[in-house]
Amino acid sequence: MIPAPRMEIELDKLIYNAQELTALYGSGGVHVTAVTKGVCGSLRIANALLDSGIRSLGDSRMANIQKMQEAGLDAQFVLIRSPMPSEVERVVEFADVSLNTEMSVVRLLAEHAVIRGKTHRIVLMVELGDLREGILPCDIESMVEQVIRLRGVELAGIGTNLACFGGIRPIEANMRALSSIAGNLRTRYSIYLEIVSGGNSANYQWFVSTPNIGLVNHLRIGEGILLGRDTLTRERISGLYTDAFTLVAEVIELKTKPSKPYGEIAQNAFGHAPIFEDNGNIKRAILALGRQDVDVSGIRPRIEADVLGASSDHLILDVRDPGLQVGDQVRFDVGYGALLGAMTSPYVEKVYWPQSCPTIWRFPGVGYLRSHAARSPTCLRRQARSALPIV
Repeated sequence: MIPAPRMEIELDKLIYNAQELTALYGSGGVHVTAVTKGVCGSLRIANALLDSGIRSLGDSRMANIQKMQEAGLDAQFVLIRSPMPSEVERVVEFADVSLNTEMSVVRLLAEHAVIRGKTHRIVLMVELGDLREGILPCDIESMVEQVIRLRGVELAGIGTNLACFGGIRPIEANMRALSSIAGNLRTRYSIYLEIVSGGNSANYQWFVSTPNIGLVNHLRIGEGILLGRDTLTRERISGLYTDAFTLVAEVIELKTKPSKPYGEIAQNAFGHAPIFEDNGNIKRAILALGRQDVDVSGIRPRIEADVLGASSDHLILDVRDPGLQVGDQVRFDVGYGALLGAMTSPYVEKVYWPQSCPTIWRFPGVGYLRSHAARSPTCLRRQARSALPIV
């Protein structure tokens, strides 16, 4: 049996999603940087993204960028979080481009680039309402004036970020504002501004519904490729795979118990006083997975069961599937937060398809796995393809 908990990753589905989205955005003259922070800079996934034809990879963690650079991946690497002053030497050494909002940090980048005989390219991020990172529009010209006078850095462009913190959706008005700022800067300072980065996976609806996208020519796409979903609604993007990632956890207890805990209730392990409904006796499955491994609010079992909650290392399900047994491995769909946590956790094994056939088999149409004494003649990957529809 393959160890659990684990994340199963179907690389061919990721390649397909990446190719479909780059073709879609490319039809409007928009280039894509594929974002790897949701998979902890996985080298296998990064290589698959490059196999899809993508040439630019973005991550918010310098450790991930350094890992990919040192592995020899042939790509442009973009640091998509404002650099920490304490890491500017590392940024200049391993990142080709970084997103910036603070002049003091840009000066440090310039200083270390000059020392190393390099030119580091920067994108200045503009605040357009989401209130995460960004330079206020009224201050952008002053910062551009300072940046273009510095040796060691090149102003590659401007960008913005929406729908990450404040939930502000990219629409024609704020995208038009970004284009207007870019156009004004080009004219006023006679600069090219190669990159006008309109945002992230949340820009899908804006792109497909807007006939004229202005000067926007770049997007930073993570969840759209990884999970095939529109991040504004979490609905599937037509034609894309949403099941490239499958979380698997093993049942360690299966008993019929009351649905409501009994005794005097105080705070639980995470400082909350939980409230439970009394639904009589239910079949409760405990799985060897917990909040230390994954955001349990973002997982959905592929069997007839509901997630009741979790402690740090125990996941509790209300199970209606009559065939489940102790030792079975339950399969889950994951949302972005759950993917992020599980791919970062050292306790969750990562298994990539295609690879050699595992010595397990799964019941067709059933969302759990059971060990088998003989080797299966059919690879799990092919079984999963035939049994699981694209949803």
